[in-house]
Amino acid sequence: MRNLDQYLIWTRALPSSLVINAATLGPIGRVKKAPGTVGSVAGVGLYAVFFHYSSLLGFILLALGLAYLAVALCDAAEKRLQMRDPGMIVLDEFVAVPLVFFGMGGYDGLIVQHGGWPVLLLGFLLFRLFDILKPFGINRLQNLPGGLGCVADDLAAGAASCVVLHLFLHFVL
Repeated sequence: MRNLDQYLIWTRALPSSLVINAATLGPIGRVKKAPGTVGSVAGVGLYAVFFHYSSLLGFILLALGLAYLAVALCDAAEKRLQMRDPGMIVLDEFVAVPLVFFGMGGYDGLIVQHGGWPVLLLGFLLFRLFDILKPFGINRLQNLPGGLGCVADDLAAGAASCVVLHLFLHFVL
């Protein structure tokens, strides 16, 4: 864990209110019922605004940057809240959802070819299914230290959802 901490040390300079509000996406993580679902809906919006028309390289760089920020901020929030992966932290879902749609965007991408919002809805539902059930060893990723464990399982759920969605669009539709 010491090795991970050296890459996240900059978060110590941030005020607790900023760290916690970033990790909870402000009021989104504080909704009473299903904050992870609401955070995932916000993640679809993140995809639509920043990822849908990005190049492949742009998508990868943005996803890596957001994943790093999420690990750092979730790690700091867990420490300040003195809680391990509390439900109110939804930044992990927020940054993972765009991965569901990797390779599907653009003006002539799979999302547009298959009618737009139904693909987004199906991807969202697949992500929630994989995030909640955590099959294929995804649940073990939660055991990684600090913010890495908080975020890694959601990234894996996003990747698994992406594979299933690609297969569905290719073989079913």
